[in-house]
Amino acid sequence: MHSNDGPYLSVEDLVVHFPTADGIVKATDGLSFTLGRGKTIGVVGESGSGKSVSSSAILGLHRGSSAQVSGRIVLGGTDLLMLSDEEMRLRRGKEVSMIFQDPLSAMHPYYTVGNQIAEAYLVHNDVSKKAARARTLEMLERVGIPQPDRRIDDYPHQFSGGMRQRAMIAMGLINDPGLIIADEPTTALDVTVQAQILDLLQDLQREFNSAIIIITHDLGVVAEMADDVLVMYAGRAVEYGPTKDVLTHPQMPYTWGLLSSVPDVQGDTNAALIPIPGNPPSLLNPPTGCAFHPRCVHRSKVPADLCTTTLPELLPGSQGPGHTKRCHLADPDELYRTEILPEIMPDLIVED
Repeated sequence: MHSNDGPYLSVEDLVVHFPTADGIVKATDGLSFTLGRGKTIGVVGESGSGKSVSSSAILGLHRGSSAQVSGRIVLGGTDLLMLSDEEMRLRRGKEVSMIFQDPLSAMHPYYTVGNQIAEAYLVHNDVSKKAARARTLEMLERVGIPQPDRRIDDYPHQFSGGMRQRAMIAMGLINDPGLIIADEPTTALDVTVQAQILDLLQDLQREFNSAIIIITHDLGVVAEMADDVLVMYAGRAVEYGPTKDVLTHPQMPYTWGLLSSVPDVQGDTNAALIPIPGNPPSLLNPPTGCAFHPRCVHRSKVPADLCTTTLPELLPGSQGPGHTKRCHLADPDELYRTEILPEIMPDLIVED
């Protein structure tokens, strides 16, 4: 049994590289974070920042591929990278499970929803098909599927988008896993269904005391659900800490850019969004120094050529040791207060 004293999940210096004919794609490069039972961490960043690759490594989904994976992934006291393929297969779906981004493609179109959920239970439990069906009905009812005794024999295409996502959650939770990875669980859902799915995940987390990694582009989802937030860029963490600290006192220009790109529903509806200039870098040939420097409008405020020549370390910021940032700026708090906030929230009165 895992002790509640330490983190349930500890990722230490995780590296995931993919050799290709053109060179090595450094999808994840030295990623570290921890997560306790009953807690949620939000992983944010643009497409290609390494969010899904790192989470797939936790599930062991890179096994059998050309991927070069190193570091430590300790779940409940066991380093998952040291397990054999068979030992990892026994843990996948039982101790750690994933709610995929697109349930229509994640589910097999030729099998009923009930059969697919029951299969996830039968693989890890020595029970009869009748008992697995009863457990599936219980889970479908728990995630809010109406008339589960009828819908259990429907096919994925007969479910709406929101119901398919609920069915995926039922499949992910049917074995009471300690860790759930939710990869963009509200993508392509309307806002009311999104809210229902997030509420459902939080309710089930309280019931099962699960740890949750939620991968998302939506900072609103992070603000609502996450205890901690990990901002990723070019395969590395560029800011990490308690959600309130990171969202109210962000200290890395990339995080400022993500916040500037979020529309303010209470502000001027005609106001233009402030996008991050440029495009995410190629992970085949990432920029030298700080990977964000080609897109950073504040690099001129750093002396010498530090931004272009030296990779900044992930160091504690002004909010304490729990909030870390990877940036050479000497006083990001002051810069954020005087330059960034007036752009993001022009109606906000910033007091000296």
